Amino acid sequence: MTFQLWTDAVEMARAAKRTGTRRQALRMLRTDAYLLLLLFRVRKLVVAARIPFVNRLLRMCQIMFAGVELGNDVTLGSGVYFIHSLGTVVGGDARVGHRVRFMGCNTVGTASDNGYPVIEDDVEVGCGARILGPVRIGARAVIGANAVVLSDVPPDSVAVGIPARIIPRRKTQPDTGLHLVAAGGHVR
Repeated sequence: MTFQLWTDAVEMARAAKRTGTRRQALRMLRTDAYLLLLLFRVRKLVVAARIPFVNRLLRMCQIMFAGVELGNDVTLGSGVYFIHSLGTVVGGDARVGHRVRFMGCNTVGTASDNGYPVIEDDVEVGCGARILGPVRIGARAVIGANAVVLSDVPPDSVAVGIPARIIPRRKTQPDTGLHLVAAGGHVR
């Protein structure tokens, strides 16, 4: 458990676009996002130890103080970073990879038992985004603000809109340094 908690701090520092040094990991220990992840890890231990009522009490504390509801069957990777946690719900059997960043007011889950979302490592989920049903979000993908994802998102791509459509990520031209934007965007 202690090793997992330190790994969470280091990975959260990496998710926060820092290098994951010891000093930055120690700073993460003071954040609300780390406290939320700590509560989730303790809840998992309590469920495994079959201690009655404590899981529910910790879940209610998590909802009251952080504004996040994490289901009992959810799997969170190391360093999942709830930047603005208020209103975020991760439910069902959703699996969330390492260093995933939630910007706030997100919904991840399914309304029925037809499958669950799988979010791979280093994904960024924009404010108000919804990831619903048995979908897979590829590594390093970006889910835009208020996007509603109902189908798979490939790695290294961007999903925007309602329902979400996939656009390739911006690429940098090697000799000029200009940024090319996907599908009819502007050149900067």
